[in-house]
Amino acid sequence: MTTDAAVPDWEMRFRAPRVSLPDWAEDAPDRSLFVSNATGTYELYAWDRSSGRQRQVTDRPNGTTDGVLTPDGEAVWWFSDTDGDEFGVWMRQPFGGGEDEPAAPGLAPSYPAGLAIGRDGAAVIGRSTDEDGTTVHLVPTPGGEPVEIYRHRESAGVGDLSHDGTLIALEHTEHGDAMHSALRVVRPDGSTVAELDDTEGGTKELGLAVLGFAPVAGDTRLLVGHQRRGRWEPMIWDPVAGTETALPVDLPGDVGAEWYPDGSALLVEHSFEARSELWRYEPGTPEPVRVETPAGTVSGATARPDGTVEYLWSSAERPPVVRSTSGAVVLDPPGAKAPPSVPVEDAWVEGPGGRIHALVQKPATGEGPFPTIFEIHGGPTWHDSDAFASGPAAWVDHGFAVVRVNYRGSTGYGRAWTDALKHRVGLIELEDIAAVRDWSVASGLADPERLVLAGGSWGGYLTLLGLGTQPEAWALGLAAVPVADYVTAYHDEMEALKAMDRTLLGGTPEEVPERFEASSPLTYVDAVRAPLYISAGVNDPRCPIRQVENYVDRLAARGAVHEVYRYDAGHGSLVVEERIKQVRLELEFALKHLGGGAVVGAPGPEAA
Repeated sequence: MTTDAAVPDWEMRFRAPRVSLPDWAEDAPDRSLFVSNATGTYELYAWDRSSGRQRQVTDRPNGTTDGVLTPDGEAVWWFSDTDGDEFGVWMRQPFGGGEDEPAAPGLAPSYPAGLAIGRDGAAVIGRSTDEDGTTVHLVPTPGGEPVEIYRHRESAGVGDLSHDGTLIALEHTEHGDAMHSALRVVRPDGSTVAELDDTEGGTKELGLAVLGFAPVAGDTRLLVGHQRRGRWEPMIWDPVAGTETALPVDLPGDVGAEWYPDGSALLVEHSFEARSELWRYEPGTPEPVRVETPAGTVSGATARPDGTVEYLWSSAERPPVVRSTSGAVVLDPPGAKAPPSVPVEDAWVEGPGGRIHALVQKPATGEGPFPTIFEIHGGPTWHDSDAFASGPAAWVDHGFAVVRVNYRGSTGYGRAWTDALKHRVGLIELEDIAAVRDWSVASGLADPERLVLAGGSWGGYLTLLGLGTQPEAWALGLAAVPVADYVTAYHDEMEALKAMDRTLLGGTPEEVPERFEASSPLTYVDAVRAPLYISAGVNDPRCPIRQVENYVDRLAARGAVHEVYRYDAGHGSLVVEERIKQVRLELEFALKHLGGGAVVGAPGPEAA
């Protein structure tokens, strides 16, 4: 249904005001921080629950989403970069409003690598630069002189700070495997308290993750995620006592957790087969107790001091809402609501590496075969779920079926599925996508003459690689912020992503040139036959613009059918109208080359 006849449903889904799950100050729970697109750009907002007052904290042309409250709720820290390049400094602003000031003026700009703020005003700040790798600094007082307490060339990050500020948990990959972190707990002077390493020096592919210190004075327990049983699940590690406590949370799929505010229980987040649910577990009891939530996806949850749980929920059909287990809607932004879409259907397809899970949406009217877009997720360590997404819904509105594939490399299906993505990078995922593509045609869902391969980031990379290695399979390609020339991308990208590429491919371009060549879309660019649309952010530090231009130059040199749209932002845009423009341009390109009606909505400007 369309509330405003002048605005089509697909645009309204993007424009409808949305809010993130509110974060709250540990010692001032009535003070919260959330992200909203209410102004048309995603920015940070402070919310005083006791008075109901909300105010906009940040106001920048390209938006702001990274922020945190101090434990006392007196200040908001937010990360300030330049035009979406993710390279910048932390700023500090009073909760009630006022001037911004550098939170750590002694630290030069960097890529962020974690942040933890203590109750005494101290802060632990992680930084990443091409020159230094990862460094971690203790800032003892707001605006004080930073002291370096950690340095390593490989990627690392700040995990958490204990309640009393005497213990700092770090995640690191000093062993050289950027996909599987080890843990180190240090004192504020940088001295080591304890180590936890399931990689056995990099010879074993098991990761660890910091989930948080117990929120209780004098309690040194640290909640940790581990992969010892082939999936992510929590345990309790006391680095001071040297003890590990397994938790009997035997649920299929990946399991995460966080503490209840008094430390007496854990809020368990369980992800399985593209859906998620919540449980409460009290250490020492035989099993967890279900926290009732609707079927769909919980994108975040937090337990409040009164014991209620607030969570951000949506499904492919229903737009997101912040709910409470008390039954109330916690935060309802004013303005028109996003129109619903169609529900998602599950498809299980046998593939070369095992059963592949795909999510399918198709138009509510008409019968297949439909023109079908394979919308490939990024990451690659991510997965598509039964959650609301305005992009796929726009394609359904225009008569397309949408297929999303949780290929090998995706999370949510166990460690072996995620870790299968090694050395034959890109080619492995495309084998799974091809198997689902064949199923979609054989089942009568998809029109084999109108198959679109599309995606952003890693999904954009797979789009370019797929068009070059499977040129007869696809009628059209849409690649947003992609890896296009893997060697140049490696040399230009941020340091943490260099480490990930070394892990995935087994070395640098100089050490394993044949693997980079086999996995680079540029290698196959001359085989691309389908019309191709590419969009890229000129300030993107993840999929930098130079390597995209190298690929585009090769397309242009042989007169291949393509269009390129460059925009002034980084790895995507936080501006609603810019995002609508990009989707409109993709729709127009697809309909022009595949045939079909005009895009519903105002005409889009020409691509730059």
